[in-house]
This record gives sequence, structure tokens and C-alpha cells, in this order.
Amino acid sequence: MSATQLAIHGGKPVRDTFLVFGSPLISEDEIAEVVGVLRTGWIGTGPQVAKFQEEFARYVGGRYAMALNSCTAALHLALLAAGVKEGDEVITTGMTFCATANAIIHSGATPVFADCDPKTFNICPDAIRNKITPRTRAILPVHFAGRACAMAAIMQIAREHKLIVIEDCAHAIETTVAGQHAGTFGDFGCFSFYVTKNIITGEGGMVVTRREEDADRIKVLGLHGMSRDAWNRFSDEGYKHYQVVSPGFKYNMMDMQAAIGRRQLEKVERLWRRREEIWQRYNQAFAGWPLLLPPPAETDTRHAYHLYTPLLDLERLKATRDDVLAALTKENIGIGVHYLGLHRHPHYAQTYGLRAADFPGAEFVSERTLSLPLSAKLTDADVDSVIAALQKILEAYAR
Repeated sequence: MSATQLAIHGGKPVRDTFLVFGSPLISEDEIAEVVGVLRTGWIGTGPQVAKFQEEFARYVGGRYAMALNSCTAALHLALLAAGVKEGDEVITTGMTFCATANAIIHSGATPVFADCDPKTFNICPDAIRNKITPRTRAILPVHFAGRACAMAAIMQIAREHKLIVIEDCAHAIETTVAGQHAGTFGDFGCFSFYVTKNIITGEGGMVVTRREEDADRIKVLGLHGMSRDAWNRFSDEGYKHYQVVSPGFKYNMMDMQAAIGRRQLEKVERLWRRREEIWQRYNQAFAGWPLLLPPPAETDTRHAYHLYTPLLDLERLKATRDDVLAALTKENIGIGVHYLGLHRHPHYAQTYGLRAADFPGAEFVSERTLSLPLSAKLTDADVDSVIAALQKILEAYAR
């Protein structure tokens, strides 16, 4: 073992127990809500889902909101409701989770990947322009880590070329631009309530839209293509026959999930403030270290502080990003990588002929990025241990 490895891995880790990455803050009131739903006997899609939809639409300022079982389902149905079909192209970023691209593929369309800004990780409007062809039907921007995309520029491009805009807001529940929530600029906004997100339901998602016909289409497609949902069929108003009007999907949210989401939504601003506090502590602690820190939120925008994603300054380190990941794990710190660009994954690279040289921004990020724990559940002692562990590792690997 080298002297550097001994310095990092030798002796006692900074923590005695493993700090789970992205562990959510669940309180007794969420637990009580789930128990209450179980006692009602109405566990599936019902009144809790209806209330959650209304409350979430009110929070983000959307006219209609449809709760589903994942953000992936939300993206898929938004694409279908928009009329995206085989032969169409949808421009999106390669710096995203695979679900963004997979939803496009499952709609029958072809994903076209545009490069990201290596500082913000968000899709570049100029890169979008360069990818437009006569087959382009939609743009699917991702508000990475909770940072707002350049929506004014993206919406201008969409107007010029008569394109649909579907916003991937999986990281961006609290994100705003000039006071307007992410997800309400385009035709559809798709949100995630996965267990690591800013509001959690375990699994879950939501689509917001301004057009009633789009909302109705998503509602029908989300539950087998039936003309009436389960609540309307089996409520105390009496049984109502349904008709299958489209070959839909099993994408509905359950009342147990919605009950958790409603309590989480009540706390969303308090949890956001705690994550902001942790974000600022990280920035202060890591200033001057061999890291490229996330830039401040752009003027007149609100960052959702979903992920804290510094880039390693590899020119100042005798280590790769994966060396640092392994060392953090040895220190009992759970970490993430958001993301390896999709051009690095075999399916997309081989199917769509993607080359690293075509995505310099995403390639730069892919080699250097790591995500540190950023959850409202973290105590000050937890945050201190993350800081101590990364500083210990960076000092040992410094050139």
C-alpha cells in the first residue's frame, strides 16, 4: 500500500457508521398518515391522490396536475399526450439519468442529445439549435440538480420552430425563474417523488400542464386507458361502468403514497432552507481546495438544492474521480455520481453513434463529478463528517 493510500485508508474512518446518501427525512406525521390510509381501507388511487394533485398544482402554479407512479411515467405520458410518435425526434441533454432518454424511446421517437454547459450541467440553448431538423418535434430540458435551465432562450427556440417543450423537473420542485416555477414554462412539467428527491412518496411522479385536454389524456393513459378511474368506479356514489378508450398503462399513484407526499409538501419550504444551509456550509468549507464548486444560482432564479455536485480539479490531484469515491466509502460516507453522460453508456453510444468528442461539456463533467450527501435529514455532525472526510482525501491526494 502506498503512502497516499495509507494516509487515506489507514487508521479510523471519520465516521463509525455509514452515512446513507440521499436518505429522506420521514417524521411521525407521515407515518401516521399512512396508518390512517390503511385504516380507511382505501389504499389505491382515491381521495388522497386527488387532494395531493390539487395541492401540488397550487404550489407550483400549474392549472392541472396528474399524479403517477414515477417521473419516468410522467415523461412518457407527457410525450404521448403531446403527440410525439415514431419518426419524430426529441432533443434532450446527455447529462441526465437514463429515464429521460428511455421515455423518449418508449414513445417511439428518437432521442437527439445536445451537450451541456460544463459549469451548470444544464443543456446549452445553442446546442439545441444545432440539433434541430425537420423531424424535431419537441425539446426536453432537464433542470439539473435543481438549477433552472435557460428557459427564456429555450422557449424562444421552441416558438421559432413550433416545438413542444416538456420540462424534466425531477430535481426541481422548488426551482423558479422570476418567481415562476419550473415545469410551468413549457407545455408539460414532470416531477419526481422518488425516495432521494426533495419531496418523497417512495416512488411517484406528477405531470403539470395548462391544457385540460392534455390533462384528460394523461389521466386516461395512466390507468389502462379506462374512461373512469378506480375512485369514480367504486365510490359511495355507486358503481359506474367504464370503457377502455385507449391501450393505456398501469401508472397510477396510490393513496398511501399521496398521503406521504401531502405531508412532505407542507414542509417543502423548511426542508429547502435546511438543504440551502448545508449547501452553503459545503461551499465555505471547500473554498480553496482542488474542487470546482457549483456556481451560485443565476440572477432572479431559485435553486432547489437537490444535489451538491462539485467537480474534482484533477490537474491538482494524484487520483481519479473513482479513487476519491472509493476513499469516501472507506470513510463511511455515502456518495453518488450524477451522472456519467449518456454517450458513455453502451446502448446509447452504439444505437445513436455517440462519440465523446461530440460532447465535450458532458465528457468534462463525467470524468470529474461526484455528489455529496444533501438531505434535510443530515445533522450538523453528519455534515461535519462529510467535510472532514473529503478534506482528508483531497489533502492526501494533492499534487
